[in-house]
Amino acid sequence: MTLRREIAAALTSAGLDPAEVEAVIRRALEEDLAYGPDVTTEATVPHNARATGVVVPRSAGVLAGVPVAAAVFDLIGGPAVDVVLHATDGTPAEPGRAVLTVSGPTRALLTAERTALNLVSHLSGVATITGRWVDAVAGTGAAIRDTRKTTPGLRALEKYAVRCGGGVNHRMGLGDAALIKDNHVAAAGGLTAAVEAVRATAPDVHLEVECDTLDQVKEALAAGVELVLLDNFGLGQTREAVAMVRGTGVRLEASGGLDLARAAAVAATGVDYLAVGALTHSAPVLDLGFDLRG
Repeated sequence: MTLRREIAAALTSAGLDPAEVEAVIRRALEEDLAYGPDVTTEATVPHNARATGVVVPRSAGVLAGVPVAAAVFDLIGGPAVDVVLHATDGTPAEPGRAVLTVSGPTRALLTAERTALNLVSHLSGVATITGRWVDAVAGTGAAIRDTRKTTPGLRALEKYAVRCGGGVNHRMGLGDAALIKDNHVAAAGGLTAAVEAVRATAPDVHLEVECDTLDQVKEALAAGVELVLLDNFGLGQTREAVAMVRGTGVRLEASGGLDLARAAAVAATGVDYLAVGALTHSAPVLDLGFDLRG
């Protein structure tokens, strides 16, 4: 079974690959169904029972993954399940207001329920925390950016959720951009040597260098990098780094030791990005529930 055309179209318009989403869902469903069908549902729900259910936020936040949740019900119930999306990802989650309605065999709805909620709750949690960071730096000109600190197998979905919350994405993998970190510097024999090695190997790949000191920032600028990551810099050091790159076109990304309380102060120094691993590795879920209505 593959996704119906309307749901595949909704995923595509959201910037997601329907085949990749389907693969994620199938892996999740395998965890639930590896030992057989939903024994509780099979025992308690008549075979011919039908119902309508709604996915409803129970907390305020930002939605992400509504079409993903719809895809779960589609893959479990197929044409027997009718799916209606009431909300768009990236919009506010309003407690009590349904974002998705599904109708069909009750057994199919209950079998799909937990996987659908796991995905939409997690992704909406990522979007919600991202939105808080974006709000915290509003007016500074700095953007909130994610990292590769994502849940294995869920990177594309989590980074999508970051976009829903108003953030921007860092590299998707290890091959679409280069990030020289301290271990690469040590292995190459120095920062400049590491930059030259990456340029020689992948001259067309976007290059970023992590710097721990202002001296390393100077060396990175001399080496001609495009983006410098300031790792655990204090506000004073960050301002100095901003002054150093002014007029060069080099962008700065603050990372390490960041929290919402000081996000605005860091952004106000003039950096271009705040890199926040917590958007994906520590996002609390947004509470959404699934309720049958007959």
